[in-house]
Amino acid sequence: MRLGVDVGGTFTDAVLVADGQLHTGKAPTTPADQSRGVIDAVEVVLDRAGAEPGDVRGFAHGMTVTTNALLEGRGARTALLATEGFCDLVALGRQARPHLYRLCEQPPAPLAPSELRRDVPERTTPQGTVRALDEPEVVEMLRCLAAEAPEAVAVVLLHAYAHPEHERRLGELLAAHLPGVHVSLSHEVVGTFREFERAATTEVDAALSPLLAGYLERMVGRGRERGLPPPSIMQSSGGLASAAAAAAHAAVTVLSGPAGGAAGAALLARAAGHPDALCLDMGGTSCDVCVVEGGSVRETTGRTVAGRPLALPMLDVHTVGAGGGSIAWRDPGGALRVGPHSAGADPGPACYGRGGSAATVTDANLVLGYLDERAPLAGGVRLRRDRAQTAVSALAHELGMGPAACAEGIVRVANAEMVRALRVMTVERGVDPRRQCLLAFGGAGPLHAAALAEALEIERVLCPRASGVLSALGLAAAERRADAQRSLLRPLGELDGATLGAEIDALARRAAQTLGGEGSVRAEFDLRYRGQSFELTIPGEERPLPAALGVAFEAAHRERYGFRDPEGEIELVTLRASVHQPAPEIALTRPRAERPRPGDGPRGAGGRGRPAAGASVSQRDVYFHGRPRATAMLSGPPDEEGLDGPAVIALNEATVVVPPGWRARADAAGTSILERQ
Repeated sequence: MRLGVDVGGTFTDAVLVADGQLHTGKAPTTPADQSRGVIDAVEVVLDRAGAEPGDVRGFAHGMTVTTNALLEGRGARTALLATEGFCDLVALGRQARPHLYRLCEQPPAPLAPSELRRDVPERTTPQGTVRALDEPEVVEMLRCLAAEAPEAVAVVLLHAYAHPEHERRLGELLAAHLPGVHVSLSHEVVGTFREFERAATTEVDAALSPLLAGYLERMVGRGRERGLPPPSIMQSSGGLASAAAAAAHAAVTVLSGPAGGAAGAALLARAAGHPDALCLDMGGTSCDVCVVEGGSVRETTGRTVAGRPLALPMLDVHTVGAGGGSIAWRDPGGALRVGPHSAGADPGPACYGRGGSAATVTDANLVLGYLDERAPLAGGVRLRRDRAQTAVSALAHELGMGPAACAEGIVRVANAEMVRALRVMTVERGVDPRRQCLLAFGGAGPLHAAALAEALEIERVLCPRASGVLSALGLAAAERRADAQRSLLRPLGELDGATLGAEIDALARRAAQTLGGEGSVRAEFDLRYRGQSFELTIPGEERPLPAALGVAFEAAHRERYGFRDPEGEIELVTLRASVHQPAPEIALTRPRAERPRPGDGPRGAGGRGRPAAGASVSQRDVYFHGRPRATAMLSGPPDEEGLDGPAVIALNEATVVVPPGWRARADAAGTSILERQ
């Protein structure tokens, strides 16, 4: 049995794969301590599967602990030790402004305050040491630093990616003079050049690691009390790490939640026979977008999160604040806006009846008839149409329009935000979305999928049977992975295959040590023309030939920028190696019990409970294009023959809207396939 649990902004999702069957469950997220919601969701799914905690052999967990802390600027009390004269490196940052025309807008403040930054008497260059580490002076500095009671220390020395000896010695001295304080060394956390990005990433790692360690300690303790195995933690790269490895370097988990959804999307895209897909994960708080190419999610070597650069391997996921709980509001100019603020899990949308009063996207979908108020959500929450109507009507009064028009406006504005995110990942990167299918999941994704596809002229939409818990399924099906990287900054022509192979071997050994075992090795090479500021990442072999790498780089450069420079000197900037241990295969066949049968009742919206009594197909009025239309309501995925829209398909954890002009059918795995007529 493999268990996957993903913490979202509103619900915590659990998936248990046992004997080829997929069991799902949800529970409300507990923001004060996410581990409580995790255990609640686990108990729900174990109960539905008739299983015991001791039956679970693999437990994978994706969470938003570090993501939320970074967004809120929270973390441990952190000190920064840097080469003398460079301790303000993170505060100075780069010359680029956060927003070009907002001259007074400031980037986020460093996580290490000025009173906790210390100069280290040492200096190295890319060629070697020019000033040895002054240990007596360092010891005295550490004694003074101890009086400030830091909880974590980030060590960032110039050119430590090439010569890490001084950082290692500082780590030993810190362990001796500040015992119990978490220490992050930049050559271990990042290992690449560009001092600002390396320093900012190491500072984030130091500030978040004690926070994550505390959460995982509680999580492991709660699980142990119930007989669960220790969890593996989803990294931003899409691979799992042990809880101990994640707690030691929390920066690798900042995109843990979205990475699980991306991994699940890749699994479903391959299973559905569409290895190239545009994927949209719309939950309660946000919407995550990624592109699957050849059955794998595109990766990036770094990105900015909450205004802070993270120079680490991660899946290429773009996030916008458009979820089911996103709050609709009137801006000072009188325009209708949606998000980025969310009602979250507490109090939640107005229709949850938990004290929320602002109109949200979920309230609008309920008013328009897309959601069924008769079906309970996870945790016993029931949708209240009257509360949703009151909230939407109040906003409609502010905007001077009718409630139905306001509800449709809320949905259209939210859709526009998601279409913008989809275009960022496709049109702005040279990908034609019209040649892709749209794979929509999350509790709210299938509600909006067809409308988004129409806006992008996409002809086919896939909505998995487990849409509402696909991130948790991605966790259960994820591989174990560890990464290592190192900057070389050498002309490619000066290197041979043996030298490159030896470097890759060294990085692979380091990654395998982190992973706790051997696995398959994948190598990547960051290349550029000499004098360029940025690189292109080229996949290669463990024993690569420099000439072949050069040819691949020029082809990639021509595809990305429209030209290549036959006379230009190619420079190898950074080597990357990742070690992978594959997860067991998970079958996605459609259980016979889930095929629609006469007598099955309609199932509710995202996070609902068991089916209610009633007919398998009924009708009710649903708003499409400004007017109500009689719409077929189907419980469970359609059959292979399909049905024409307008229709609403209620799955176990999500609701699929089939507008007029679309036809829906299901494949052997129960995936709903919507095709534009």
